[in-house]
Amino acid sequence: MAGLDPGLAIPVWLAEDDLGCIICQGLLAWPATLPCGHSFCRDCLKGLWAAGSPGRRRSCPTCREGAAQPPQLRKNTLLQELADKYSRALRELKEAPGAAPARGAAAGAAPEPARPPSRRAAQLPAEAQKSITEAGHELEELVEQLVDLVRSLQSQTHLLEPGPDNEGSTQSLLVTPHTPERKLRDILHDLEEIREKLRESLTWKEALEEQPQVELQEGSSSSACPLPDHSHPAPTRTSRFVQWAISPTFDLRSHCCSLEVSEDCRVVTVSRCPQTHLWSHERFVTCQVLCSQAFSSGQQYWEVDTQHCNNWAVGVASWGMRRNQTLGRTEDSWCVEWKGTGQLSAWHMVKETILGADRPKVVGIWLDLEEGKLAFYSVANQETLLYECPISASSPLHPAFWLYGLNPGNALTIRPVKV
Repeated sequence: MAGLDPGLAIPVWLAEDDLGCIICQGLLAWPATLPCGHSFCRDCLKGLWAAGSPGRRRSCPTCREGAAQPPQLRKNTLLQELADKYSRALRELKEAPGAAPARGAAAGAAPEPARPPSRRAAQLPAEAQKSITEAGHELEELVEQLVDLVRSLQSQTHLLEPGPDNEGSTQSLLVTPHTPERKLRDILHDLEEIREKLRESLTWKEALEEQPQVELQEGSSSSACPLPDHSHPAPTRTSRFVQWAISPTFDLRSHCCSLEVSEDCRVVTVSRCPQTHLWSHERFVTCQVLCSQAFSSGQQYWEVDTQHCNNWAVGVASWGMRRNQTLGRTEDSWCVEWKGTGQLSAWHMVKETILGADRPKVVGIWLDLEEGKLAFYSVANQETLLYECPISASSPLHPAFWLYGLNPGNALTIRPVKV
């Protein structure tokens, strides 16, 4: 087999986020890759783990996978080489003659090297945006045709199943993973999921295009980053929990420096630029935040829109939860968590209960401290129970949230419950 051409160079655009550490929010330095596949600065990991109790599991700050004993940290030489190349390229771009030409520069001075498009400032031309939207609608129509085709094949398969005239062929009635009926069912399920995701994505994109675009220039002196508009129309249904419905607000003392909160304190977003919050022992180390409201009795219900966050956890925790710990891994916190790999789980005391692979777009949280019960619901036309567990706490509980910190723009929204 022919080897790689040593003279072949393929340009690949990289941003600092691609080689970033979720803990320090900087470029990887002495990168160490954990068994789960996520990478961090070695010193950041050691510092994070050292801050915990001696018997605490050493878990990954991103996916929470861990073990009682800390893994041996070895340098990922490939990541280190990429980080070094990125740093050199960035330095060369800044020092290039074309970057800031001096007065009286020679006419033949080398032009500034082409730079990768900025994630913050670059915008597609209107024609390109329109063509992308049209292509999305065409793709949606094709998927719709595929769904109809598979349903047609499925109905034909039903006609071929044994009937009164061939009662002896009962074995073919069994639906196994290898039968055409099961395969068609799986294909139909996958296609319907793709169709719904396309519709959701196109609806969201068109809504964004109707709003005025705010462009953030490189080198802006403002520390505040523009928040995306995550407002949604009020739900058309009436919740059965309406009499206990509340609308909690995020506490500005608790959210970590990688998060920013909207003016009404009901949208929390992974920031596109570092925030200059004053350090406080009440502030989380990772992308977590509590709400200001604390509950020690009674019954409460609230809803969280999770559609614009790739990885998230929602639940409750006491204010005394350590700021270097993660939601659902302590005795005073409970949550349901969605992993971008396609798994929904419930967490408490480092115990994971796998709930399935269906992602809820809106999660309803029912906290009944009179009965000592916590329940999570998938909210659509009605509430569908996802998970229920007993709960007892020695101190008041706050609504609690975690967002994946390496994807700027990821957001969770506390939305109003339909009255």
